[in-house]
Amino acid sequence: MELTLPELEQRRARFTAMMHRRFPNWDTAVIIGNVNQYYFTGTIQNGILLIYKDGSCLYGVRRSYERAKAESPLKEIMQIVGYRDIADRVGPADRGGRLGNVYIEGDTLPLAVLERLKKYFEITSVNFLDTIIRTVRSVKSPYELHWLKRSGEQHRILLEERVPALLREGISEAEFMGELLNEMYQLGYQGLARFHQSQVEMSAGQIGFGTNSLYPSSFDGPGGGKGGGPANPLGGDRNRKLKPGDLVFVDIGFGINGYHTDKTRVFMFGAEPPPELAAAHRLCLSILNRAAARLKPGEIPSHIYQDIMAGLSEQERDCFMGVDNKHRVKFLGHGVGLTIDELPVIAKGFDDLLEENMVIALEPKKGVPGIGMAGVEETYIVKAGGGQCISGGGGEIMKIPCHD
Repeated sequence: MELTLPELEQRRARFTAMMHRRFPNWDTAVIIGNVNQYYFTGTIQNGILLIYKDGSCLYGVRRSYERAKAESPLKEIMQIVGYRDIADRVGPADRGGRLGNVYIEGDTLPLAVLERLKKYFEITSVNFLDTIIRTVRSVKSPYELHWLKRSGEQHRILLEERVPALLREGISEAEFMGELLNEMYQLGYQGLARFHQSQVEMSAGQIGFGTNSLYPSSFDGPGGGKGGGPANPLGGDRNRKLKPGDLVFVDIGFGINGYHTDKTRVFMFGAEPPPELAAAHRLCLSILNRAAARLKPGEIPSHIYQDIMAGLSEQERDCFMGVDNKHRVKFLGHGVGLTIDELPVIAKGFDDLLEENMVIALEPKKGVPGIGMAGVEETYIVKAGGGQCISGGGGEIMKIPCHD
């Protein structure tokens, strides 16, 4: 399925309409970040996209202009050496370098780049547009849903069909991660997992054998992993080898053509799940199904979160959404799309109504001391009848026999 000019124009129209509602005095949006460039242009270059209040745009590309022309359906693309080239150009309505009240990607734009913008453009004020763009991106078009569904199906094949064949006695976490990535590429993986949150670096996701899955990390998720050490805390531990009786925790993002799904499966290698692990996993499956049933237009994310949390007993809350009670997250799910951490979030404070064709990953998980991480994660499309799962559906702990 190809990206079209009408698709890009519709995205820009939705963005400008929301800007008019929220910030009626805005004049120019300045887009430099890779993800938002891709969303509005269909390409990622060393460039700058200006979106004006009247809905028109201008995309200046330093490198590679030729690739931008080949990949993007946009017509308003100009070759530049630097920002001065755009500032010197007389734009629509004789704007030139006068940008007026400017809105930027405050979460990701470096201060040094902002200072360069101020050097070449006339800017009245600087404000942030991150929430607006992320809100616009949260409702997916048919084009986006096509790629999300394709990613979800390949994701299902990866975790439910390919991973079991990789697990064998003596394999290290690092070796498993390498073989897992090879399988991902064979299934069409795009090669990186993108996050909006700053300073998140990972090749694909988080894995852990046994209690390594309870090892705390800075990553803002309920699961854990020892990783490759301080320099690569989200890789695989070279010294941890798989042995009979180990739980295997696999929390992996998958992406095709820019669009991610998120999925987690738990495996038990060469043994039956211990009773406390099985009980924790059943709880998570129950929560997953209850939350998924409420992924309907008009539902409120914060209400879903509060209702489910209020229904848990003290014992059920113990280590819920964390590797232990000191390392827990305060959400049940999150939007996915061009990044793995999109809006909306199923958490307190997220009070905007769900809309049809939002895409949300639900991930109820629970640490089981001395054993590992229980739980599931699946990706859903918000629909009138409740969440439509596109990544296979939550399942029981998968038992893997020992291989010779």
